[in-house]
Amino acid sequence: MRTALRCVLLALSALLAADVSGCGRDAAPSDPEAEAQRERLRYVEEHYRKREVRIPMRDGVTLFTAIYTPRDPKGPSPILMQRTPYSVKPYGEDKFPERGLGPSEAFVREGFIFVAQDVRGRFMSEGEFVNVRPHRAGKAAGEVDESTDTWDTIAWLLANVEGHNGRVGQLGVSYPGFYTSMAMIDAHPALKAVSPQAPIADWFWDDMHRHGAFVLPLAFNFFATFGQAREGLVKEWPEPFEHGTPDGYQFFLDLGSLRNVNDLLFQDRIAFWNEIVAHPNYDAFWQERSILPHLHDVRPAVLTVGGWYDTEDLYGPLKTYATTERENPGLQNSVVLGPWSHGGWRSPSFQSMGDIDFGQNTSEYFREHVEWPFFRHHLQGGPPPNLPEALVFETGSNRWRGFNAWPPVEAKELTLYMQEGGRLAFTAPTGKGDAFDSYVSDPAKPVPYTEEVTAGWAKKYMVEDQRFASRRPDVLVYQTEPLEEDLTLAGPVEAELWVSTTGTDADWVVKVIDVHPGKVGETPDGGKDLGGYHRLVRAEAFRGRFRESYAQPAPFEPDTVTRVRFTLWDQMHTFKKGHRIMVHVQSTWFPFIDRNPQSFVPNIFEADELDFVQATHRVHRDGAHPSHVTIRVLPAGEIGSEVPVPK
Repeated sequence: MRTALRCVLLALSALLAADVSGCGRDAAPSDPEAEAQRERLRYVEEHYRKREVRIPMRDGVTLFTAIYTPRDPKGPSPILMQRTPYSVKPYGEDKFPERGLGPSEAFVREGFIFVAQDVRGRFMSEGEFVNVRPHRAGKAAGEVDESTDTWDTIAWLLANVEGHNGRVGQLGVSYPGFYTSMAMIDAHPALKAVSPQAPIADWFWDDMHRHGAFVLPLAFNFFATFGQAREGLVKEWPEPFEHGTPDGYQFFLDLGSLRNVNDLLFQDRIAFWNEIVAHPNYDAFWQERSILPHLHDVRPAVLTVGGWYDTEDLYGPLKTYATTERENPGLQNSVVLGPWSHGGWRSPSFQSMGDIDFGQNTSEYFREHVEWPFFRHHLQGGPPPNLPEALVFETGSNRWRGFNAWPPVEAKELTLYMQEGGRLAFTAPTGKGDAFDSYVSDPAKPVPYTEEVTAGWAKKYMVEDQRFASRRPDVLVYQTEPLEEDLTLAGPVEAELWVSTTGTDADWVVKVIDVHPGKVGETPDGGKDLGGYHRLVRAEAFRGRFRESYAQPAPFEPDTVTRVRFTLWDQMHTFKKGHRIMVHVQSTWFPFIDRNPQSFVPNIFEADELDFVQATHRVHRDGAHPSHVTIRVLPAGEIGSEVPVPK
């Protein structure tokens, strides 16, 4: 269990110097990788000096910072920085990160200066820590936020570090991606290039909720350790929470109502958990934690990175890129979207996920041919990177594509309507009667989101075979006839359901699935027989009480047809000729999403056990109530350009 929680926290951390061994698909590095890791450490120890300093902020608080400078620089060097709440360990000027320095070896061999900083209030830095500290627009003298802390850090580095060339870059994954995005706001003039990777853009939407539905294992497991208050300056993580079982489904089911979490487990030791409980709706508490309204007048070049299979932060990269593009015309602003889980591009090799093989080492390609050229150009004057506006991996066909915009402007909308007999068709229903499909949703027996047994959250569920769910009586299944030609989805998926329920509240989960033919003559996905495989392509949950407003929830009127609309976010995937498109509709997705009691209460976190009731849900599909899913599809022929992968 300690290993599982360690992986949770390390996966969320910036990975400039983090040790993520044991957290990937292959638990331990192979012998060649282990030797390569030792070689990287030897090289760093021989060629770099380490200095630990406390950098003063404008309000007098000092932030602990580790600075690594080359012993024999080739010339004036750029500074590459990360700011993290996850510790800049190892502490001590004679100790170096086991995985070496920088996002890849190229930065080290070129002699970059590396800076890693504990953010305000974390580990060895002074001050008060505030989760996703709100940005202060129009600050008075002496007021601070993450933008001012970044500015003050850069100003100190320029004045006190020898051998730099006056250019600074910043990057970070997940929470450190948030700090990287904050650096873009009111940026120091020396900050020339930033790469927010899996960045938090709005914490109501990133990590914590899916359209208002609470992401239970992620929030619980993360704050059970990360949320513990420190006592003074510390160098070590607190003791991780022990579930007592590897079975997260059973653990959270036995826990019952979430009102039990604080009373039985946290006992007021996790302050931010109590904040989550106190703010179940998208109110001012969450709204002020969105950085999106502040992403204007951005000056550094921006490379935003996200993963199609990031179960934590896909909203953040999509919205960070789109908002930066809209608010900053003419800015060098690109986005990379690969077939990765959270921070997967930091793994030495990311060629597969679960049963699905991508045909190439996608993480190595990104680091060597995208990330390194981007920073080399903007920080060192290297040649311009061969980087399109949007570099996107097309799953299903396993290739990189370049576009002038994301989503591609050439993509056209197609609508898939739910029909009688579990059919999914591109023609709308015309019947005038009250046609519907129904199922009984029981909070005591929720539909699992994965077959994997884990107390954390399953990384592979986003490509997992969905046949286990297709066979549940509380999951509605619709599918097309076999496709007569390839169909490439490119952009967001929109669900519009006409629903009714015998209860007064309900969640709605929609999944888009690629159904492989029952028999396959070859095994193109890495050698596994995928005959009949129900490959999850995109899925999302919606908490029905928020259908009119995320700030002001409203109950359903029992047995009254109501429209529910929501976005499943973006994907680029090709459904091959002969495959089918399948759609699932269900109302539980446990424990990834907490259980909706299905009787309306003002705050689900405070629901009583008696509030959890069975309810019959209906999805209507007649001419007046055409439940459907809208996808964006590229027309036949090459749109954009295929980006070749160097051998």
